[in-house]
Amino acid sequence: MKIIAFNGSPRKKWNTATLLEKVLEGAESQGAETEIVHLYDLNFKGCKSCFSCKTNGSKSYGKCAVKDDLTPILERIEDFDAIILGSPIYLGTVTGEMRLLIERLVFPYLTYTEPIQSLFPKKIHSAFIYTMNIAEEQIEEYGYTTLFNTNENYLRLIFGEAESLFSYDTYQFRDYSKVLATRFDEKRKAKRRKEVFPEDCKKAFEMGARFAGGNNE
Repeated sequence: MKIIAFNGSPRKKWNTATLLEKVLEGAESQGAETEIVHLYDLNFKGCKSCFSCKTNGSKSYGKCAVKDDLTPILERIEDFDAIILGSPIYLGTVTGEMRLLIERLVFPYLTYTEPIQSLFPKKIHSAFIYTMNIAEEQIEEYGYTTLFNTNENYLRLIFGEAESLFSYDTYQFRDYSKVLATRFDEKRKAKRRKEVFPEDCKKAFEMGARFAGGNNE
């Protein structure tokens, strides 16, 4: 069992990265091999609309033809038994780096047929982990539900199985006194970080253990 996680946050030791690490810890507890990719370490772009992945007879049919730092990772993606994407929410959506990955990861496997089909050669687990500054009761107001459903639907279409894990109202700064952020209650945020975030970490760990212990046949 091999599991790969993609960190779409520029931070390697904060909310999103921590949850991804917990997923991988859970998978490792069941004997899985794991890997994490920090997208902000890579020099890559999104889809270039070359349509090589859709061109009959192309050596890149069903594969992304763009060559950059993401290429060698995508060339190995079919070796994995689970894929985990993680991103904070910036301005109502995932980070730019995560969006670029989604274009390059999902689009080549998606067919331009009716009905749409997947060219990914097997059914595997996939999941999206989101961290965000707003509270759970605000997601409808901010329009996040559409984003979450769309991403999960694409993952399910391509990989066969998909789910999402949400960490709300996250603690953003190590020292709120240095940041002009008066709309937020630091004490309440700190309390949630102490009491609720560990539960989110537990859910992430359990997800990884479940993915590694499951049967993909």
